[in-house]
Amino acid sequence: MNKWELVKLGDVVTFLDNMRVPVKASDRVEGEYPYYGANGQQGTINDYIFDESLVLLAEDGGNFNDPTRPIAYIAKGKYWVNNHAHVLRPLEMITLKYLYWVLAFCNVMPYIKGATRPKLTKTDASRIKIPLPPLATQKRIVKILDKGQELIDKRKRQLEEMDELVKSLFYDMFGDPVTNPMGWEKGIIRDLAVKTQYGTSKKAHETDGEFPVLRMNNITYKGTWDFSSLKYVDFDENEKAKYLVYKGELLFNRTNSKELVGKTAVYKNTEPMAYAGYLVKLIVNEKANSEYISAYLNSNHGKAVLLNMAKSIVGMANINAEELKKIKILIPPVSLQNEFATRVQAIETEKERMQKSLKELEDNFAALMQRVFKGEL
Repeated sequence: MNKWELVKLGDVVTFLDNMRVPVKASDRVEGEYPYYGANGQQGTINDYIFDESLVLLAEDGGNFNDPTRPIAYIAKGKYWVNNHAHVLRPLEMITLKYLYWVLAFCNVMPYIKGATRPKLTKTDASRIKIPLPPLATQKRIVKILDKGQELIDKRKRQLEEMDELVKSLFYDMFGDPVTNPMGWEKGIIRDLAVKTQYGTSKKAHETDGEFPVLRMNNITYKGTWDFSSLKYVDFDENEKAKYLVYKGELLFNRTNSKELVGKTAVYKNTEPMAYAGYLVKLIVNEKANSEYISAYLNSNHGKAVLLNMAKSIVGMANINAEELKKIKILIPPVSLQNEFATRVQAIETEKERMQKSLKELEDNFAALMQRVFKGEL
């Protein structure tokens, strides 16, 4: 194993933090130049303060404990950086991309201060110890890690394309909901529903309980599921009858921000879960398949309808169950809806395969980084 020198970050970079400038809310308008902060690009504005490729390292923002959000990234070209990210210019003994990768790998938690709002000060960031191999080795490490990241990014793009494939399939089979080129019967969602039911208001717990509770954050804007954050609850028999969702039933997010209210997805797991009061469960009748209703509400037309009808109440927006049932919808033959659902299931099966592959790639990449920075490659 190679024994590389451990150096302090402050000895191999120049901090350009004194050039950072906060951006006023009035300046956060779409412009020509990227605007960066602790969590990456925050938007665009009409000015810039940096005109070179540099590494940005989160100073605060609460993302240090979230493994899905990188704390370091590279900014290129002309851009603005606010005072929530350190700006690092590498000195001659370290390459820009190696600096990025080693910071992405390092555990910075020992250098963080503050419990409610974690902060990595410039002084403490300067103390971060990193391995410093020769420049030639740095370049070889970068080449290895870039290749691994490229494979991960490719798999993520494929998954995004699978999501778009469902949308394309919907339009291919049913046409544009706005123009109704296939002349489908028109109705409202009430015509396709047996019943709707609000979720439970029972207090959920972090770890204890028989049933996971689906909340509004578990439904994505695209109409898929994110089970990374779940709480748990116990039910008696009456509560089970009311507040469990089963495979094939549809959940609708009735309360959220105006942009997110109306998120809709079909529950697809074999085992039932509970669902919280901010969600509405809809059970379809013999005229409909829940996959069709979900795809309709997740279409561009459906999103526009939901955005237009959402009523804002003290920063939140709401579409209640009765309003949901009054939404206008095209009603193609249920046989065609069922065919659509079958084809969606085939896409979902392929997505599951890709997601497992992505998890394997990410696990292998994490192991690769360990080996690389231990000098074993």
